[in-house]
Amino acid sequence: MAQNDTVKLIGSWASPFSIRARAALHLKSVKYEYLDEPDVLRSKSELLLKSNPIFKKVPVLIHGDVSICESLNIVQYIDEAWSSGPSILPSHPVERANARFWAIFIDEKIFGSLEAVGGAKDDEGRMAAAGKLMENLAILEEAFQKSSKGLGFFGGENIGFLDLACGTLSGPVSVIEAFSGVKFLRQETTPGLIQWAQKFRAHEAVKPYMPTPEEFVAFAKKKFNVE
Repeated sequence: MAQNDTVKLIGSWASPFSIRARAALHLKSVKYEYLDEPDVLRSKSELLLKSNPIFKKVPVLIHGDVSICESLNIVQYIDEAWSSGPSILPSHPVERANARFWAIFIDEKIFGSLEAVGGAKDDEGRMAAAGKLMENLAILEEAFQKSSKGLGFFGGENIGFLDLACGTLSGPVSVIEAFSGVKFLRQETTPGLIQWAQKFRAHEAVKPYMPTPEEFVAFAKKKFNVE
């Protein structure tokens, strides 16, 4: 696959997973055509269905005549396919494995907890799910402190794979906090993640593509018909 083959990205502006791919392409200075699916939950384009017939989800990276699906898979592909720009994944095998492990933790444990809070049927279930979410965020805080070594990002001084994985939490956490009235990122329990989130959102590879918390909340209210 030639680096100068045509590149397209199918995404959705409010999809936190699409932001992973867009930030990775920005880091690598890859020129691409962005194809937005504005209402992907209700209407999917023929190109999306053709490019990702199994999951039918965004994002999808199209490089030449090859389609790459699933956001973390796309980020890793971008890192390996383009030598331009900084490396996104760590070079050391152990550090690469650790980054992938915590990315899986984020997608399975933390996103799972967020979905459980949002989908709880009653107050008891919501409180239990909220407690689990706080517990998982505390675990991620500890991982950040160890991984960042006192610097700004999970990978140290520079944004990397685990930062892109964790960055998807910004919007969903803002939405859950707004809907539940509970603050999950707190200075007393997750000070590192709070500072990290501010730096991540302001990073030049992220800021152009990251909606504000208010925009995420407004989108969610429209999506779920909430006033």
